[in-house]
Amino acid sequence: MAYRRLGESGLKVSALGLGTNAFGKRADERTSIDIIHAALDAGISFIDTANIYAGTESERIIGEALKGRRHEAVLTTKAGLPRGSGVYERGSSRRHLMGELEGSLRRLGTDYVDLYQIHTFDPETPLEETLRTLDDMVRSGKVRYIGASNYHAWELMKAVGISDRLGLARYISMQTSYSLADRTPERELIPMCQDQGLGIIPYFPLAGGILTGKYGTPQEAPAGSRADTDPGFRRFLGEATVTLARQVAALAEELGTTPAALSLAWLLRRPAVSTVIVGATRVEQLRSNLASLELQPDDAILARLDEISAPFRSGEPFALYRLT
Repeated sequence: MAYRRLGESGLKVSALGLGTNAFGKRADERTSIDIIHAALDAGISFIDTANIYAGTESERIIGEALKGRRHEAVLTTKAGLPRGSGVYERGSSRRHLMGELEGSLRRLGTDYVDLYQIHTFDPETPLEETLRTLDDMVRSGKVRYIGASNYHAWELMKAVGISDRLGLARYISMQTSYSLADRTPERELIPMCQDQGLGIIPYFPLAGGILTGKYGTPQEAPAGSRADTDPGFRRFLGEATVTLARQVAALAEELGTTPAALSLAWLLRRPAVSTVIVGATRVEQLRSNLASLELQPDDAILARLDEISAPFRSGEPFALYRLT
């Protein structure tokens, strides 16, 4: 396993990270624990979850899986997106974040998280309040580093500027949708992170499974796929993304690899990318994705991937989760 610094911090993370959104939902507890153990055995240290995944079940299951192995993991969770309909169940106010961190630590069975991420920008809470709260968490030892997710570039730059001006703990990473099917971060977000020393953590690196080639047409939803179990995901299935997936699959066939491995190998070579979050609902899926670490596509293949995905630099992001 290759390890990289998360941005310009001293924290080293595995090049591939484990996404756990499906744990307790599309993967049952036993399967989820097996996946976590297989990931740790393969050298994957970065484990990403959130307080809302599977209604907190993801965190609880991770806590069970890490008993006796907590020291092997770089554990990260998030807060900020709605946990319910109540006025105090969302956002990045001091009140909300303090309570959510304690709940996450309890479910995860640990007294600290390596990286605590704000799940999305909160337009109703001053950034200074959020950043002072995060700084207090770092000083308490319950949080080692802090990061952001789903921020626009100007919001992230403003946060970094406030931290620098006030001497507060600084975001070291930005988690964003990024893949061959979503290159919108390259317009502003990635140049900003390169300039300010933040690491990029892509989510949806396979466009929710579209880049695996499993969807033959926008109307098809193979049994057990995300579009089959989560009808809301169908909004991501369009002719353009499915056509891109076919083109990636053709290139992968030339190389004798899978479209998933090729898509991940491309992403691992992008500027500022520190670790790529890959989900799994089966151990076999996880092991298959590890092939991306050994894949060495030549310049011609990388250029071809750049070319066929170039249209996805424009338009709207593939996914962006915001408070409304």
